[in-house]
Amino acid sequence: MADTAVARPGTVSRSGRSGSGERMRTRRPGARREALAAYGFIAPNYLLLLVFVLVPLVGAFFVSLQRTDGFGAGEFTGLDNYARLAGDPLFWRALGNTVLFTVLVTPLSMILGLVAATLLNSALPARPLWRSLLILPMAVSGVATALIGVLVFDQNSGILNRLLSAVGLSPITWQSDALPAFATIVLATVWWRTGFNMLIYLAGLQGIGPDLYEAATLDGANRLQRFRHVTVPLLGPTSFFLVVLNVIFSFQVFDIVFVLTGGGPGGATSVLVTYAYETGFVTRDQGYAAAIGMVLFVFALVFAAAQYRASGTKDVVE
Repeated sequence: MADTAVARPGTVSRSGRSGSGERMRTRRPGARREALAAYGFIAPNYLLLLVFVLVPLVGAFFVSLQRTDGFGAGEFTGLDNYARLAGDPLFWRALGNTVLFTVLVTPLSMILGLVAATLLNSALPARPLWRSLLILPMAVSGVATALIGVLVFDQNSGILNRLLSAVGLSPITWQSDALPAFATIVLATVWWRTGFNMLIYLAGLQGIGPDLYEAATLDGANRLQRFRHVTVPLLGPTSFFLVVLNVIFSFQVFDIVFVLTGGGPGGATSVLVTYAYETGFVTRDQGYAAAIGMVLFVFALVFAAAQYRASGTKDVVE
């Protein structure tokens, strides 16, 4: 009876390599050339990132360690500018306004975007027209959006105050009182961001199979229950992405606030970026302004890192 060799798990063939290891060591011809070509295509992007992002970022950090007005050599002060932040009431007020702005704008724009996406994903008449109207604010810049807000909310000649006067109501002092001024930047930003959130949510809704809704309907779920138990959970990754994106945007808001209110009245609508701008280009304390910018960068970096870390676990709905 001929000897038979029985292969056991974990044994290596006579060639000294396992089958899986041999496959792993096999390199497809031309792979190195394709890799070099790929690196060549992305090299200009990395070069632009280095020149216009990383180099200015490092420069801003070194400026934040100095006392300088932007002219001539600055005086190195170490972490003094960061220590000033702890006792600066204007900084804390701007930070509080930024957080409040974020807390208001992010959920409002996302809820309105989800409602609009749900309606436009159904059999709504003239859907292309409504989609175009909601996406239209994305086609204009933040400055143009703020100028439209000025036409609407200006307390002297704005459209809204004229309508209030026409029906016999008292006009609202949009730019003179803190609460109405803050409401203007929130409303203008929500109008601007709703179209973007709607577009992302609409893409997520179109990826949900109709068989899930049919199964829920057969189980006796009504429209609201289908929305709550099918749509919302399956849009979890999309909602998480939009939360992070909207929070980062809200912390970096500048143009709408600068054009609509200029941070007034009395700093009531001042946010971190407008405060950094005033410190750096009005009072010419550019070292302190750079320190404010670095703090803002840390906030954005934390949220971006949260998005990157959780993206691997949020892509699959449990």
